[in-house]
Amino acid sequence: MNLQKRSESVFVAQSAISQITKRELTMLREAARTSPRRRARINLHSDDDDLLHEMIIAIARDSYIRPHRHPGKSESFHLIEGAVDVVVFDDAGAITQIVSLDARGGEAPFYYRMSRSLFHTIIVRSELLVMHEVTNGPFRPNAAVYAPFAPAEEESGDVAAYTAELMIRVAAHGNRAS
Repeated sequence: MNLQKRSESVFVAQSAISQITKRELTMLREAARTSPRRRARINLHSDDDDLLHEMIIAIARDSYIRPHRHPGKSESFHLIEGAVDVVVFDDAGAITQIVSLDARGGEAPFYYRMSRSLFHTIIVRSELLVMHEVTNGPFRPNAAVYAPFAPAEEESGDVAAYTAELMIRVAAHGNRAS
């Protein structure tokens, strides 16, 4: 598939018909492993203004995604490889739900959809997660609302402390939806 490299971790499909093969997944895994943010994606939509956004995303276990929400949007994940916990919070930062997903299926779901604007983050449970994410466009860089109870990505010391504390809270939490 013909991909345009937008940055070291963002690639955009240039074909009218997009197909993902092992070759693209291998490239995406490597891009995620070497990216400073430890994640990479292929945009299957061609433009930020498209009304439907589909992405194949690879995320390493140690990638931090600040809790956030998307006003006016829904999102879904269909796992291709790996396992992840989607952690949902109330506005004060209390965990309200954990959705455990696993690409291998079995008893765990491999797909989820969030239809409301709720604060959430993910905790990758495998070495690497590969998923197909779908959301509605258009994409606006400043449209996501970041949770005031969690540090920004740039605050590395605070991120490490927050992540360690979040892992303890998730382990102690009993409201899993799987």
